[in-house]
Amino acid sequence: MHMADALISPAVGGVFWAATAGLAAHSARKIRDNPEQPDIPLMGVMGAFVFAAQMINFSIPGTGSSGHLGGGLLLAILLGPWRGFLTLASVLLIQCLFFADGGLLAWGCNVFNLGFYTCFLAYPLLYLPIRGAQPTRRRLVIASLVAAVVGLQLGAFSVVLETLFSGVTSLSLGAFILLMQPIHLAIGVVEGLATAALVCYVWRVRPEILAPASGQSGTGAGSAILSRRSVLLSLAVLALLVGGFLSWFASPSPDGLEWALEKTAPAEAEVTPEPDIRSTLAVWQEKTAILPDYGFPADPEEPASLEAEEAEAWPAVNAGTSLAGVVGSALTLLLAGLVGLVVSRWHRLASG
Repeated sequence: MHMADALISPAVGGVFWAATAGLAAHSARKIRDNPEQPDIPLMGVMGAFVFAAQMINFSIPGTGSSGHLGGGLLLAILLGPWRGFLTLASVLLIQCLFFADGGLLAWGCNVFNLGFYTCFLAYPLLYLPIRGAQPTRRRLVIASLVAAVVGLQLGAFSVVLETLFSGVTSLSLGAFILLMQPIHLAIGVVEGLATAALVCYVWRVRPEILAPASGQSGTGAGSAILSRRSVLLSLAVLALLVGGFLSWFASPSPDGLEWALEKTAPAEAEVTPEPDIRSTLAVWQEKTAILPDYGFPADPEEPASLEAEEAEAWPAVNAGTSLAGVVGSALTLLLAGLVGLVVSRWHRLASG
């Protein structure tokens, strides 16, 4: 559900950049004012994991479409909504700058769509009440599933509205909604189950990790099985495994947004050709994208037929994809950890 710059106008993009910046600043202040220090290692590791997980597109049977995890709800559950939002913003910024995944102008929209609804609405209003003060495995699964589905539905509808208000495409609003919402319902179910699986693992082996995020003193899961360092190490290894190896098995089908655009108006979903800030940002993004589309830059001398054949191969065993997964996970770990460190220093300065 990463929007490209071609879908939005500079005005809409600017509004959501401002909204995202405001939410990020508010999140930083909330963390600063919280007596608990930001869990810097967990922020970094979870950012790396979500980056890697978003590389795995899974097929939606019978549609010709695919989806990937958003990660906002998972981050809110393990880090709390404020740290979760900042970590997701870091993930999407790395994807945008270094891998050309999502437009620079659309970055604010993408962070808002994937982070605001999950971290600040679905998590506190759905996940926490359903999970309860004394969670069980069943409650964790149901809470994750319901919150993930609702959060993604709101994000998908937000994409529709942002595209409509931008007015740079000639999409049929009704048809776009009828395609976007059901396909993201299916994606939300998968995200909910994947989120539940990881949350249940953390709840079983190190339950107190979930307690600070929810503002409770305990989660009722009993004593820890693994050390905190072991849990962090296992998540870091999983991120490298997913990004460096399992990314070969990502579905080549278009994701839910691309699929809905193709079905709604294949020929009309192009941006108007007049030059504006989008073209300038596209040039900047082309310069910063070291591994565009999560692979080595295309060789202009390579025959188009060979490129198409490689693109259709599955699993797509590709050194460029593996490198992108490892490098992107590492960069996200560093950026999310740096954000946590800066907020931590701010807290210390503010407290004396």
